Amino acid sequence: MSTPSGRLPLAGRAPSLFGALPGDLAGLGNDPGHLFGLAQRPSTWRGGAPALGAALSPRLGARFEIAPPEILTRTEAADGATKFALRLGDGAVVEAVHMPRAVATPRVTLCLSSQVGCAMACTFCATGTMGLARNLEAGEIVGQALVMLDALGPRAHGLTSIVLMGMGEPLHNPREVARALEVLAHPRGLGVPALRMTLSTSGLAPQLSLMASWPVRPRLAVSLNATTDAARQRMMPVAGRHELAALFDAVRALPARPGERVTLEYVLLRGENDAAEDAARLAALARGVPHVVNVIPFNPWPGAPHAAPTEAAARGFVGALRALGCFATLRRTRGLDVRGACGQLARGAVDGDRCPQVAARDGAPPNPTIRA
Repeated sequence: MSTPSGRLPLAGRAPSLFGALPGDLAGLGNDPGHLFGLAQRPSTWRGGAPALGAALSPRLGARFEIAPPEILTRTEAADGATKFALRLGDGAVVEAVHMPRAVATPRVTLCLSSQVGCAMACTFCATGTMGLARNLEAGEIVGQALVMLDALGPRAHGLTSIVLMGMGEPLHNPREVARALEVLAHPRGLGVPALRMTLSTSGLAPQLSLMASWPVRPRLAVSLNATTDAARQRMMPVAGRHELAALFDAVRALPARPGERVTLEYVLLRGENDAAEDAARLAALARGVPHVVNVIPFNPWPGAPHAAPTEAAARGFVGALRALGCFATLRRTRGLDVRGACGQLARGAVDGDRCPQVAARDGAPPNPTIRA
């Protein structure tokens, strides 16, 4: 079975309603735009799901999976961020994070996952310890955002930003990620502008060119983390196939939009990539593109092979970059105390809760005690 758009759902399952665009909802006896809005605007939901009504639910249910991701756990950090563990239709579990921003209006940033696990095996990222169970369907990506907004708001339209920085490598799942962005941006739904969405990649250089043709192209963040190919390959195995020169060529080849900068993410590891020489090489690399260097102090997790820098060291590294002419920022860590910070999402890998796919692959039983 395929959707009206020709996209194939996961084997043996109906496609998710939350990945459907209005054109996919034609022929159901209602205005497709109205049906789309019912699914995509959590302000109209009731009881944690779209208010479809007794007549519409069976019609939609015959074509789509209409249940949103199920909230297993919701854990609030001291800084106000909340980590969600969400169970999908086949029992797989992903994590996502709701991050309110302390600004005049109640804006929120939602950190979404694009895969169950990740194949990139970056040594500083807990998700990499899971391996890859499967890609997420577009509706499963969108569903994370909708469920979090229904649970915690904001209910008002136009106050949401999206970052694809959760579990998985988005460009390892480009078709479903592109579709999810198109749904998230649609004006009859959440209407998130493209420039309020950011995709973070470990640097799959050939896939970067695909983004130029996406209907909705997000901002780009490249996870750099080292300034030589040899050092980068030690912490990011994918770097063995995509060297820095090729990666920066691919970044420069993307059509530039007025005022847009590429975010160069740099996870700072004590004693490994935090020397003055690293700062000098990073500044030289950054000069080749309109950039923001976002320095991210390493967020520890059980069994991690790295150590976090001191706050003074992190600030000193950012200061060195600025002195060398870089536009550099120090990321404010969110959700650290609930393992919801950058590099800490790893359901079933480091926190004792195992999703069925990972458990089956490893020959271990899933944790039966997960509950909302």
